[in-house]
Amino acid sequence: MIQTLQETQPQISADDAPLQSTSLTVGDYAQRVIGKQYRRLIKHEEGVLADQDSEHLHQMRVAARRLGTAIQVFDRIIELPKAAQLKQVRSLGKALGQLRDLDVQITAIRENYSPRVEAEEQNLLNESLNSLKKQRQKMLTRVKPTLTHRRYEKLKTSYQRWLEEPQFTSLASLPLSLVAPDLLSPLLSNLLLHPAWLVPAQDTSEASAQCLHSLRKTCKAARYQAEFFTDFYPQPFATWVDELKQLQENLGKVQDAAVLFQILKDEIPSHAEWPNLQEAIWSDRQSALQDWDTLRQKYLSPNFRQSLHRMILESVN
Repeated sequence: MIQTLQETQPQISADDAPLQSTSLTVGDYAQRVIGKQYRRLIKHEEGVLADQDSEHLHQMRVAARRLGTAIQVFDRIIELPKAAQLKQVRSLGKALGQLRDLDVQITAIRENYSPRVEAEEQNLLNESLNSLKKQRQKMLTRVKPTLTHRRYEKLKTSYQRWLEEPQFTSLASLPLSLVAPDLLSPLLSNLLLHPAWLVPAQDTSEASAQCLHSLRKTCKAARYQAEFFTDFYPQPFATWVDELKQLQENLGKVQDAAVLFQILKDEIPSHAEWPNLQEAIWSDRQSALQDWDTLRQKYLSPNFRQSLHRMILESVN
C-alpha cells in the first residue's frame, strides 16, 4: 500500500523544525532527513563545477553518501521514483569519490610527507605529485559532464517532486519513537559482526588491511545512520557516535597511507631509494592504530555489546 504524507500526518519540511519522536511519524522524519541531505547535495554543485575550492567536492561527496544511507535506512518506508533511487545516488557518489580520493592523496604528499623527507626524496614526491595532478585533471573532465548530464537533472527533478508530494508505504504512519530501534538495530548488527574486530594491530597482511578498510566503510555507514537519530537519544548515544567517527577517521588514515604507498610504488622508479618516506608512511599507520587493540577488545566485550543494544532501545523523545 502506498500513501502520501498528506494522508497520514502534517508535513514537516523545515530542517530546523522542532523534533519530538512522540509526535513524528516515521514518514514525517524520512521526508525530513532525505530532504536535508538532498539540499546539502545540490548546495555544492556549482562549487564543484567551478573547481576553486576542494571543500565543495568533499561536502558534495559526503552529502551523496548520506543521502544514499538515508535511502537505505528508510527503504521500507519510502517509495522513490526510479531516477532517485539508491543506484543513481551511488553512481553520482562514485564519480565524486574518485576525484576526491585524488585530492586526498595530493594533499597528503604536499602537506604531510614532503616536509618530512630529504631533498632527494622530495624530488621523487614532486614527480609523483605532478602525475597525480594530471590524473586529477583528466578525472575532472569526466566529473563535470556528470553534473550537467540529463541523468543528473532527472535525479534532481525526481527529488524535488518527491519532496513536494512524497510517496510512502503504509509503515509511514507509525510513530518514529516506536520504530527507531528497529531502524537502528541492523546497523548495530553489521558493526558488531564485522570480522575486523579479530584483527590485531600488528597484523600487516594484505587480507587484514582489506578487512580494516571494510570496517571503516561499515563504521561510516553506522555513523551516518546513527547521526540521523541523535536528537532522540540521551548523551551516551551521541558519545558513541563520536567514537565511531574517530574510529572511522583513524581507519581512514590507515587506508590512505596504504593507497599512497601503492601509488608511490607505481610512480617511483624501482631503483630509487626512499627510506624516509617509507618510515613516515609506516609511522602514520602505527599512530592511527595505537588505540586499536584496546578498542577492539572493548567491542568484543559482552557487557559493552549488550549496553549498545540496550541504548538503542531507549529512545527518549
